[in-house]
Amino acid sequence: MNDEISSDAGKGRSFRLHNVTVPARPLEPMLYLVATPIGNLGDITLRALETLAGADVLACEDTRVTRVLLDRYGIKNRPYAYHEYNADEAGPKLLAALAGGRSVALVSDAGTPLVSDPGYRLALQAIDAGYRVVPIPGASAPLAALVGSGLPNDAFFFAGFLPVKDKARRDRLAALSAVPATLLFFESPHRIAATLAAAADVLGADRKASVCRELTKTFEEFRRGTLAELSVHYGDVDNVKGEIVLVIGPPPEMATPEADVEAILLDLSQSMPTAKAAAEAARITGMPRRDLYQRLLSMKARGDGR
Repeated sequence: MNDEISSDAGKGRSFRLHNVTVPARPLEPMLYLVATPIGNLGDITLRALETLAGADVLACEDTRVTRVLLDRYGIKNRPYAYHEYNADEAGPKLLAALAGGRSVALVSDAGTPLVSDPGYRLALQAIDAGYRVVPIPGASAPLAALVGSGLPNDAFFFAGFLPVKDKARRDRLAALSAVPATLLFFESPHRIAATLAAAADVLGADRKASVCRELTKTFEEFRRGTLAELSVHYGDVDNVKGEIVLVIGPPPEMATPEADVEAILLDLSQSMPTAKAAAEAARITGMPRRDLYQRLLSMKARGDGR
């Protein structure tokens, strides 16, 4: 691979936008992790295009997939395969390119590298070897699904793919059941019905969820409902198609017992002013700050607080 890289480096550094050829500057020698579109090829950043065109070495999961993107934007750079099956052979060659003062760009087939793909291994090796690793942000299927799901997005947990076998899948869901955040999973179309059935059993039939399919593509779909409703729907569909992100809302908030509320207020009031203690208690319990403030004043009046 190194000889081929040496002969190609520096040739045709440019990309095309609306029939206008834009020159790309040579890049500093480091590893660039470049996010690419998850479906719609228009979802690419100018910085990503310049990086793909300007890198001395362009590594990707599947050269055929990446070639489609490069051709769309008139990029002449030649992609080299780096994936889980050739990482032992290709990885050292990419590190050698960095050692030789060349810039290396890494892309996955779609989305942000290192999110459920083998790029993590290369990035870790580059970091351990002392090379700079720079993210070039862009499209991300989990984030696109989250913002389109209609579910809470103030806290979220990306859990990748669930196990294939039913028991392991249910065990994993049980381990995540109390996480106080919206959950995001990648799932395949032929397993989505089984996953929804398991999630309804383990997490609760009434828990809100959204099946986000074919994001940014022609047949993009957001199907929202409870886990039970979605399980019934996909249990009746014979031929689900496309890539899927499953988004499941956070668990229902449990009411904090009255005794615990007063204990929290009392503890916080020992080290904070009344207003600040009430605000912190509101964050912990989810109760209105004004109500907690009044309760703390009452506690102080009857001698329960200082």
